[in-house]
Amino acid sequence: MKFNKLVLSTSDVPNKLGNISSPPRQLYILAQNVKELFSRPAVAVVGSRKVSSYGRAVTSSLAGELARAGIVIISGLALGVDSIAHQAAIDAGGTTIAVLPSGLGQIYPATHRGLAEAILERGGALITEYPDGTPIMKHNFIARNRLISGLSDAVLVTEAAARSGSLHTADFALEQGRTVLAIPGNITSATSAGTNNLIKSGALTATEPADVLRAIGIEPLLADRPAPKSSNPNEQVLLDLLTCGLQDGAVLLEQSRLGVSLFNQSLTMLEIRGQIRALGNNQWTIQ
Repeated sequence: MKFNKLVLSTSDVPNKLGNISSPPRQLYILAQNVKELFSRPAVAVVGSRKVSSYGRAVTSSLAGELARAGIVIISGLALGVDSIAHQAAIDAGGTTIAVLPSGLGQIYPATHRGLAEAILERGGALITEYPDGTPIMKHNFIARNRLISGLSDAVLVTEAAARSGSLHTADFALEQGRTVLAIPGNITSATSAGTNNLIKSGALTATEPADVLRAIGIEPLLADRPAPKSSNPNEQVLLDLLTCGLQDGAVLLEQSRLGVSLFNQSLTMLEIRGQIRALGNNQWTIQ
């Protein structure tokens, strides 16, 4: 599979990054379709490298459900929460972006090279501001976190100790005007002290994917509303995506993995039967 390696100068970086303080001088990107990736809603999922069974479970669950809803999951390819979030997105059939503290030719940690390859194969991207051969310094990791938050519409911290490095990402998010959400944890657990403190400081509480979707302006289907059904499997794929809150036709086409002809046919039949309706500008919703 062919991946495009791009080098973007300051004037060409995505608008989200161009508007942050200390925007990157350049971006090195490895991906199949960068433009499409940057056009979609994105959530950063971050947390501690040392993760508990609780942290592993909630990270995998929420990251997977958000990816299934068409949200791009962004993280830093690190041990712990980062890698769990990336893998959950891949397992859910979604898309994820890894922001590296190193050049594209030096995956860090090296044990995650297979995960990096899987990210690319599933339509995701590897992004860095460092050219190949740049030494990996401690400050690279903190600087990398401003890009993780900057590329995202919101930052979700799933588990973090009081001094977790992932809290830098939350700080950058607040500076950049991004919404910060945190998953509450056991008050006796040191690995949840950071997330609990974030909530006490004003971060939004996230206990289900709907909390995150609403934070980025996507209204999920109400829980007490019967899920729409179709006997046609292609139509059901679209109904499931719309139920999760997706509305953009281009994103629906990409996430459904249907051919253009099948996609248009299924969309038309659902509209004829009154199960969906057009909102204009290639936006759709459950009727």
